[in-house]
Amino acid sequence: MTGRTGRRGPGEAGELRRTLGVRDAVVIGLGAMVGAGIFAVLGPAAAAAGSGLLVALAVAAVVAYCNAVASARLAARYPASGGTYVYGRERLGEFWGYLAGWAFVVGKTASCAAMALTVGAYAWPGQAHAVAVAAVVALTAVNYLGVRKSLWLTRVIVAGVLAVLVLVVAVCLGSSEAAAGRVDVGLSGGFGGVLEAAGLLFFAFAGYARVATLGEEVRDPARTIPRAVPLALGIALAVYACVAVAVLAVLGAGGLAEASAPLADAVRAAGVPGLVPVVRVGAAVAALGSLLALILGVSRTTLAMARDRHLPGALAAVHPRFQVPHRAELAVGAVVALLAATVDVRGAVGFSSFGVLVYYAIANASAWTLSRAPLARVGPVVGAAGCVVLAFALPGVSVAVGAAVVAMGGVAYGVRRWLGGRG
Repeated sequence: MTGRTGRRGPGEAGELRRTLGVRDAVVIGLGAMVGAGIFAVLGPAAAAAGSGLLVALAVAAVVAYCNAVASARLAARYPASGGTYVYGRERLGEFWGYLAGWAFVVGKTASCAAMALTVGAYAWPGQAHAVAVAAVVALTAVNYLGVRKSLWLTRVIVAGVLAVLVLVVAVCLGSSEAAAGRVDVGLSGGFGGVLEAAGLLFFAFAGYARVATLGEEVRDPARTIPRAVPLALGIALAVYACVAVAVLAVLGAGGLAEASAPLADAVRAAGVPGLVPVVRVGAAVAALGSLLALILGVSRTTLAMARDRHLPGALAAVHPRFQVPHRAELAVGAVVALLAATVDVRGAVGFSSFGVLVYYAIANASAWTLSRAPLARVGPVVGAAGCVVLAFALPGVSVAVGAAVVAMGGVAYGVRRWLGGRG
């Protein structure tokens, strides 16, 4: 019989196969974090923070670390698909779990479409929508064949993206144009600018808990997840810091703020314009990696919500051979492909950022209930407070749209409960 924690007995219908070890989990986390964000987010972050860019990166890293530790502790306790949807439900009550799941599924579905269009914009700008749909179909097919196939492709993507980033760092720091004086640490953008930049940079880290969302497919989750999540986050932070310092050394905060494609502009300014196409290919591959990880995460949360009938129960089916939530993956793939084919959502996913911070705020609140020890509660308090501050430091439009989307989810839950009560 299935418990409220989502645990299932061996061989029970709907069980996912536990095949992921520590290395596999770290690769999946890196695939989600070292994505297209690092190729694009440095420019807007520098525009907000000015000389406080590295300070903003540190703030984002602290909040991400608190969230990562909270997610790892919860995933070890509740090793089921669904991430914070499950944790909120078990620790805080059904409504909070539902709200976290709603914010994640709706926001990240839009992010999937935006990432697919990013792939199209880099790979074939004139046919961005067609390429985006093809990318969604291809990656949905890979996920359908099992998490091991997804893991293999993620390894290839992570290796390629890291190679491009290492090349960018080496070229920039080895250039005669690099100057240590440009790597200034100050607060020229003001404290508010630093917080806004931290909010933007945070989402480059947001994939660290992807392995927690896949908790039902991890071997020995009580050991694997607490080791894999901080390790993946630490590697990603080291990569981001090196890239940020290298690009600042060439462009400076002002030049970086004006750059439309920061990494490409940096290698061009470093005197190696021939590498620009390589950087563009790296960005396209990174976007593919992010899209692959996003589809994995959304489909697993969809599976968990379908099990509790917050989404159609048919989506809770698990393929008997491939051991994946195949109907959830096909449904997510179909919705994302439709959005990518018909709407340009790249500039309209600010609510996704707000929704993810709501999601992690609920994760920290859930982790706060795990222990009464004062020291054990420091991390969740810092993480939850950081999520709230960064959420409301986002641009006003993002906050308004994000709050409206989250409120719609709450209203839908209330209406459903009311109708259920009447029935």
